[in-house]
Amino acid sequence: MLGLAFCQDLLAQKQPVDLVNPLVDAANSRWFFFNSATRPFGMVNLSPDNGVNADWGAGYRYHSDSIKCFSHVHCWQLSGVPVMPTTGEFKGHMGSDQYGSRFSHQNEVIRAGYHKVVLDAYNITAELTSTTRVGFHKYTYPSSAQSHILFDFSTFLGPSDTQKGYVKKVSNQEIEGYAIMAPTIRRPKTLTVFFVAVFDKPFDSFRGWRNGKLEATNGVIEGERVGTYLSFKTKAGEVRKMKVAVSYVSEAQARINLKTELPHWDFEKTVQESRTDWNNWLSRIEVQGGSDTTRSRFYTDLWHALQGRRIISDVNGKYSDMTGPERRIKQIPLDANGKPKFNHHNSDSFWGAQWTINTLWHLVYPEVTESFVNSMVMMYQDGGLIPRGPAGGNYTYVMTGAATTPFIVSAYLKGIRGFDIEKAYEGLRKNHFPGGMMSKAGYEHNTFKGGGIDYYMDRGYVPHPLSTIKYGFHQDGSTQTLEYAYQDYTLAQLAKSLGKTDDYSLFMKRAQNYKNVWNPDLGWMWNRTLDGKWGEPVDILRYDNGWEEGNAAQYTWFVPHDVQGLITLMGGREAFTAKLNSSFEKAQQHDFVSGKSHDKETLEELRRVFLNYGNQPSIQTAHLFNYAGAPWLTQYWTRQVIEKVYSGLSPDYGYSGDEDQGLMGSLSVLLKTGLFSTNGGTTPEPFYEISSPIFDKITIKLNSKYYKGKQFVIDAKNNSARNLYIQSAQLNGKALDRPWMLHETVVNGGTLTLQLGDTPNKSWGGKPEQAPLSMSSLQR
Repeated sequence: MLGLAFCQDLLAQKQPVDLVNPLVDAANSRWFFFNSATRPFGMVNLSPDNGVNADWGAGYRYHSDSIKCFSHVHCWQLSGVPVMPTTGEFKGHMGSDQYGSRFSHQNEVIRAGYHKVVLDAYNITAELTSTTRVGFHKYTYPSSAQSHILFDFSTFLGPSDTQKGYVKKVSNQEIEGYAIMAPTIRRPKTLTVFFVAVFDKPFDSFRGWRNGKLEATNGVIEGERVGTYLSFKTKAGEVRKMKVAVSYVSEAQARINLKTELPHWDFEKTVQESRTDWNNWLSRIEVQGGSDTTRSRFYTDLWHALQGRRIISDVNGKYSDMTGPERRIKQIPLDANGKPKFNHHNSDSFWGAQWTINTLWHLVYPEVTESFVNSMVMMYQDGGLIPRGPAGGNYTYVMTGAATTPFIVSAYLKGIRGFDIEKAYEGLRKNHFPGGMMSKAGYEHNTFKGGGIDYYMDRGYVPHPLSTIKYGFHQDGSTQTLEYAYQDYTLAQLAKSLGKTDDYSLFMKRAQNYKNVWNPDLGWMWNRTLDGKWGEPVDILRYDNGWEEGNAAQYTWFVPHDVQGLITLMGGREAFTAKLNSSFEKAQQHDFVSGKSHDKETLEELRRVFLNYGNQPSIQTAHLFNYAGAPWLTQYWTRQVIEKVYSGLSPDYGYSGDEDQGLMGSLSVLLKTGLFSTNGGTTPEPFYEISSPIFDKITIKLNSKYYKGKQFVIDAKNNSARNLYIQSAQLNGKALDRPWMLHETVVNGGTLTLQLGDTPNKSWGGKPEQAPLSMSSLQR
């Protein structure tokens, strides 16, 4: 047997990338959730699909026993280029239910950047890896007189049907083409995915099908419900490799992506390069202590935080602008070396990002933040609006409010400034008025009414119900009121920083509007109707009904910019703490979530909860005790949430709802490092709130292009599952008596030392003057 010390040495040698477990929560995958053969923010996200024809319930689903295809794009409202290797009599034209193959997890290897699986129906071993824009396939075939690789453009992939396909034979080792992905309820326009596929060995024939029937081709097939397949003979153990490059611009651009990123045929080299790439990104945060499972889960969470929101521009900066009536091909500005200055991005909403990627990306990956901000500003220049969730250059109007305002404001206030701030401010300001994002409810593509911004500006709140007409989804006036007030506050801080004093006064006044949906008799936030009265009947646990993906009990705590003001409304610190603590005690009975998966969250009886850490609306609540003189309760409840919601490596649970392209992965990382920002880093001097880290030591390596410091270390002394309470703290060797610290201090480098124990130190950080700052306290 190996000695214990030797085993520990082996574990210690594991790199962060080796600890990633892509199978966490894979039984509940949404189309864009599961990833294997992809790079950070990669345009190509190559993985098996066990389910098609759905947004939820599609993609890789752990408990499904068959693979329908391997597809190259798994993204917010984007999909494309499904392929499948087969043998024997061809049946690809019969659909994926017929040509799909059973498989076993026993013959499967999944790592960050790599996926290997055996297709039992064909005895083919398929291996997948990728660069940023190119999928790389390695298929090991059995002896067969009829071996094939099919491209199916008759599929309904994830959220989108395939409207039309086109494939052309370039040579007996290359094909090219495109798929037009049909509109969805969220993405209102078609989207064309172009591709080029090259093969390391010649194929013998190029054939196709249309509407389920095989069809002879003359080197081209085009139209609805079409596909193509390449056939060849194979010997036992024969390897065939294929590279598939993707572009949203053209086949020619896909070919440029291919030649630039993957000019060779060394599959193992690409696997190793992907591993190295991921390890470099993940190693920005190093953790010590905790179990193997704890560390593995941490890096899995961080891995999720670094994908989902994909690159959609080509390697040379060409991109497809879909904001107008016609598609336009444009160019990202180039730097002195001829490289694009940033990438264009696809993204689900930034709804909830103020509590997640605002803090994680801005601190650890500021270059990512800067690229996303530039992408948003460029989209404003192209289409007239800064988006809140663009899909392939389309506006989607996903969710509500001006959700990207806090993201951009926080970036600027933290010193990330490699973008046109005046243009950004112009676009952000537009979103806060009629005709901007605050005018639109979710997926409101053709009108500017569901957002209720006119009522908000006139009355100080958005009524619920707003109208008998449903202009869009998420037409929930009370949530919109609370969101707008917070977002107005954040824009006020940017206005102040830019010397725009009139705007500062205007938006600071609007930031007070959260008080207009506070019902003092009820003691909770509540709906105001069109006639100004309180809505009836009263049910603070009723889901939606004025509350977007939540209820009044959860949204009452949604005042990120003015927690002190909310404390005052509730009758002071003791009353606030008692009410919040009671909510946590109730939430603990259901593990702080509405079921362990999204399909459970849709059940009415599981929605009637006071807090839900499986979705965005109330994920800040554990940190609010810091503001009310009870930091020890922040320390206690964050640890409980971590244990119940964000622990373990099971494929059956892991995020308890909708991970939303890195938002909940980011939240989990922040909870485990003990850093958070309730206001999303949008005060004039951004700061981080401190809770109880689960690791003994955390080292954050800072990007020297943005920050002066080399690293920031969190050193948790005497840390354990029982020793979760902060007894005392030192920041750079000096006593720290408050549960927060300035961003500037952190990025200048240094060490936060926490002494932990098993009983609360209720005096540490408990005085009113030691509380984190809010709008009310800053205005005193």
